[in-house]
Amino acid sequence: MNHLSGLLQALQEAAQALYSYELNEEQCKLSPTPSEFEGEYTFVVFPLLKASRKNPVETGNEIGHYLLEHCADIAAFNVVKGFLNLSLKDSFWTDLLRNIRDEKAWNNLPSTGKKIVVEYCGPNTNKPLHLGHIRNMLLGMSTVRLLNAAGNDVHPVNIYNDRGIAICKSMVAYVRSGQKTTPESTGTKGDHFVGDYYVEYAKQFDAEVKELMAGGMAKDEAEKKAPIYTEAVDMLQRWEAGDADTLALWNTMNSWVYAGFNETFQRLGVHFEKDYHESVYFTKGRDLVLEGLEKGLFFRKDDGSVWVDLTDAGLDQKVLLRSDGTSVYITQDIGVAHARYEDYHMDVSAYVVANEQDYHFKVLKLVLEKLEEPYAEGIFHLSYGMVDLPEGKMKSREGTVVDADDLMDEMEKSSREFLEQSDKQQDFTAEEKETLYRQIGMAALKYFILRVDPKKRILFNPQESIDLQGNTGPFIQYTYARIQSMLRKLGDLPEGVMAAPDQEEKALILTLSLYPAVLKEAAASWSPAEIANYTYNLAKQFNKFYADHSVLHADTPAQKQLRASLAAVTADVLKHGLWVLGIEAVERM
Repeated sequence: MNHLSGLLQALQEAAQALYSYELNEEQCKLSPTPSEFEGEYTFVVFPLLKASRKNPVETGNEIGHYLLEHCADIAAFNVVKGFLNLSLKDSFWTDLLRNIRDEKAWNNLPSTGKKIVVEYCGPNTNKPLHLGHIRNMLLGMSTVRLLNAAGNDVHPVNIYNDRGIAICKSMVAYVRSGQKTTPESTGTKGDHFVGDYYVEYAKQFDAEVKELMAGGMAKDEAEKKAPIYTEAVDMLQRWEAGDADTLALWNTMNSWVYAGFNETFQRLGVHFEKDYHESVYFTKGRDLVLEGLEKGLFFRKDDGSVWVDLTDAGLDQKVLLRSDGTSVYITQDIGVAHARYEDYHMDVSAYVVANEQDYHFKVLKLVLEKLEEPYAEGIFHLSYGMVDLPEGKMKSREGTVVDADDLMDEMEKSSREFLEQSDKQQDFTAEEKETLYRQIGMAALKYFILRVDPKKRILFNPQESIDLQGNTGPFIQYTYARIQSMLRKLGDLPEGVMAAPDQEEKALILTLSLYPAVLKEAAASWSPAEIANYTYNLAKQFNKFYADHSVLHADTPAQKQLRASLAAVTADVLKHGLWVLGIEAVERM
């Protein structure tokens, strides 16, 4: 037995031979031994105490002696309370390193048999993408890659919120302007062009409300009677009635937005297997609600609106159809959820949406359960914290958002300025430099966002994200590039005997061996942040190893063989970790 699976098997055999006890997968685990104790792997003996009928120290000693006698990899052991610390022979570590290098287990994790649909992005077609969408898209993209890497069958999809009062607001403002301009005629990116009219709507709306209030009208009434608002409501009703002119304008303006979005998607490196449009499925949601109404699952109020009572689940009553028969967001989501199941028959339908919508997805799941939809149980909300700025919260209608395209421009600019002041870009052509600026700028942005646990809020500060020495994407890229440079100088080494590793080298092998388990645990937690943190810690650990151990000028061929293999495997793992995060590994830097 010469790698980790052999140790686990030996532990199971010890439990069976000594106590006639079968260790299950959850109980049969090895973790790295804390640095203050002697040993490399630790086994917790507490699950065996009932079977052994002895105290933790006696049980640990019995298992340790059994392993010494029956497992050739064990060099020594010690017991601290209920923890059995194992020291492994040098041959175990060199065999483990070869196994990691040759098998690359992280590329071949067993299939879970689960089909998962991940919906992310979900923009409104009345405004451009902003910093909040950036976190959504990066979290969605990375989660898809993480779940795939962990053996799931994953399908990324997008939903366009392409109907409703908000879209009609941009349309009304455009109609009021005389419809004389286009994105092409103004040289404006399509989503920005339409978003400008959403901001213009807000300005005209506020002015009209103030005018009505100046005439003695209460604010609530003024907001409902502002002419531009009533025009938007009328336009929504015409849209739902299928008015040809309204639909033609809606199609034109949406086409401008989609063209702009696609540019941003490509630049950010996100993609979707399928796009859903609420405008296509909202009627299906309405039909399902009406079916539920007939079955007595929902109720109609005196004004004609349809509601669901969720007080038995600790929530409140929720409107599903307005009094005029038009749909609300939850109705649209019901229709899209139904269509998605028809398309994929997935086990899990995950929604990557900010935590401001926690209530919404609780309601969606409960409503679908009432309708006895087969996919209701698999509804999962990947809730994430909002992104804050030093200046405060973003507001789309006031035009105070951090635009996604502007942010990416700024990150590339910061990358250029940083590298131009350093000595890390020698012997690059102008084209190579531009590519490097983009790669590093995007790495800085993606890592800064993804290193934070999804549930936590983020205070975004671009200046902290570009640093070749800190907890950043560029630092990990630089470590990978440094290894690649060293391996190029080393050339192809013939396979040979590896030297016995010292403690620091053993620690690095141990960290590398943990990567497949980290992938599985991160996927189970739906948290790319765990991959970001592991990858950073691995890069930091390798840099310390590299500072203390010469690879190119190792004392012996066997020592060079060991350290070159360590460097190559570290590069492989870093590259895969960066890929999970959607970050390009840089060969030269």
